[in-house]
Amino acid sequence: MLSRVAENLYWFGRYMQRAENTARLINVNANLMLDLPRRMPLGWGPLIEIVGADLRFKELYPEATEDNVLRFLMVDPKNPGSILSSLHSAREILRVSRDTMPRDTWERLNDLFYYVNERGESAILRASRQAFVQQVISGALLVYSVLTSNMSRDVGFQFLRIGTNIEQADMTTRILDVRTTKLLTPDDKLDLTPFENIVWMSVLRSLTAYQMYRRHLRTRVNGSGVLRFLLQNRDFPRSVMFCLGNIASTLPHLPNDRKIERTIDRTKALIRDANIDTLLKTPDGVPSLMDEIQIGLADMHTAVSEAYFGG
Repeated sequence: MLSRVAENLYWFGRYMQRAENTARLINVNANLMLDLPRRMPLGWGPLIEIVGADLRFKELYPEATEDNVLRFLMVDPKNPGSILSSLHSAREILRVSRDTMPRDTWERLNDLFYYVNERGESAILRASRQAFVQQVISGALLVYSVLTSNMSRDVGFQFLRIGTNIEQADMTTRILDVRTTKLLTPDDKLDLTPFENIVWMSVLRSLTAYQMYRRHLRTRVNGSGVLRFLLQNRDFPRSVMFCLGNIASTLPHLPNDRKIERTIDRTKALIRDANIDTLLKTPDGVPSLMDEIQIGLADMHTAVSEAYFGG
């Protein structure tokens, strides 16, 4: 397979996962703000931190109001990580790589792209927002379902899996990073304790993990349980350890490269050996761990790029 085609498939997986997860973040944050009292210092600004676009946002908007953040995350073409931009990038990749993926993928992605392009601006309003983000999530899942049901498990599919799982692992760590920072460093005048479980539940719901968390742990929602589940669980598809395992399982199908294997092993060891209870007691514990995992994922991306895409 040409390195250009392999890279296209890798980024197609990343862009589709990014669009879906951004829609999930918007949906759950809206629900969380309804559950918490008005005096709680949780607004729309943390979503910009989660996606790591603080500098870009500040260049385009004067303040993190609800409308500004939603426009930036949903339909702003100047934000390369917005839902619209992610779908546009995925569509351009598919346009030049149509022979590598099932034909139905093009039709389903086109439907989703034009829906977002036509309805995105009006979805900034609260009345139509939930229906919009649910349609984005369903549309992205439909595209991925077409791929997993109809695409041959050849080398191209393995690159698609690598991109999808790196993006998902990265988003999971970002959600945990920002949400735990807000919990561990609250405003001195406010007591977050009565509402911590609500925020932890929002973390699970961001990743559609609440039901599986209760099934696996059979206990009430708490910080240490959520962190263990989303970092270390090997069975839940959106946990970081599961994503790393999926990436590792693609390597036997690709030309051997020890650097990628070492990067995966190092990041898995970092997660496996983490003492969650100790990290939660330290103000910088969880954010520091998330930073280290994100560095590991960035190194993984670099190693894949250098090994298969020509750097």
